[in-house]
Amino acid sequence: MDWVTVLLYAVLVTFGWLNIYASVYDETINQSIFDLGLSSGRQLLFIGAGLIIILAILIIDMRFYDTFAYAIYGGILFLLILVPIIGKEVGGNKAWIGIGIFGGQPSEFAKFATALAVAKYIGTIGFRMDNLRNQLVLFAMIGLPMVLILLQKDTGTALVFTAFMVVFYREGMSPFLILVGIGCAIIFVLALLVDNNLYLYAVIGVVWFALIIFSRRKKIKRLALLTVGALALIGMLQSVDYVVEKVLKPHQQNRVKALINPDADPLGYGWNVTQSKIAIGSGGFLGKGFLHGTQTKFDFVPEQSTDFIFCTIGEEHGFIGSLITLSLWVALLLRIVFIAERQKNRFTRVFAYATLSILFFHFAVNIGMTLGLFPVIGIPLPFFSYGGSSFWGFTILLFILLKLDAHRGEVLQRI
Repeated sequence: MDWVTVLLYAVLVTFGWLNIYASVYDETINQSIFDLGLSSGRQLLFIGAGLIIILAILIIDMRFYDTFAYAIYGGILFLLILVPIIGKEVGGNKAWIGIGIFGGQPSEFAKFATALAVAKYIGTIGFRMDNLRNQLVLFAMIGLPMVLILLQKDTGTALVFTAFMVVFYREGMSPFLILVGIGCAIIFVLALLVDNNLYLYAVIGVVWFALIIFSRRKKIKRLALLTVGALALIGMLQSVDYVVEKVLKPHQQNRVKALINPDADPLGYGWNVTQSKIAIGSGGFLGKGFLHGTQTKFDFVPEQSTDFIFCTIGEEHGFIGSLITLSLWVALLLRIVFIAERQKNRFTRVFAYATLSILFFHFAVNIGMTLGLFPVIGIPLPFFSYGGSSFWGFTILLFILLKLDAHRGEVLQRI
């Protein structure tokens, strides 16, 4: 067992639990952190159930995860299909399946299920990433849960599956698609910021011409790829207004507006981001102290125990606490990279990079949206945010990896 990763997990979970308590603490009532009427008390139950899940993962034979990867993936897809039919709506999203007082979000478990299926497919003997058929199958694997989750009106969770592009790139896919995707995202934001799109057309043209000039080998193929990429960027630029006005729903339009200029309506669509930045900034260098956050205490920031948990860290623990949190996260992500690169077979390595990409997406986007760097898309900070399904999903993801890594010496080398 990689005890460094286990220790990092334990520290993050403990720190997250304390901050959940801080985010809901009311000094006039002075409730215990173990009170089941508070989010912190219920989160402790989720953590206890998580320990049982960890034990089960470690007991199960390691070959189970490879052998039944497709079956697990298919079972989760079936649950995702059932959600719009028998699911219940919570917080505006119909993403829950409940039996009595018990319920869960299949979308949170779809992440590790998809990671297993992708690892199983890429780990097949003779697999080649440059094969078009293989690429289409992989895009379908991540596309199916994305579409089913979008039907639940949970755009944030659906976007997490785009992180699998990192896995595909590591296994040999051309970076062209990733670069075009990043370019389209940048163009989309710039089109909202820049009044005259002629400047953006000029930039695309100059960059395209410069890349053509400096290309030395495979000029015809490179010319075709660059031209396709440039046309994709131009198409994105042309469609920005249509997407914002016709495709996005009113609340999604407000999130885009809040990203571009939250000060335009600080009491309306810019409220969350504005109050989030105030809370984090008010912590200063050392913070106001545990359970002494005024922004937290008076409920200025909505959803502070879930999507905006980082505000509590910034306000009560200041720059130092935020830096320590970020350092712990970076240490965990780098450790996963280390684990991935020491694997003997492709299945475990791919699963490791899938774990890395999912955790990094959540980490970067969640903290970025609390700072106003990303739109508010409603995804949790792993091991910190309140919630049973998300906590269990991330725990399963990480400890399946640790189980596979612990038995790496027993696996025949298959790169």
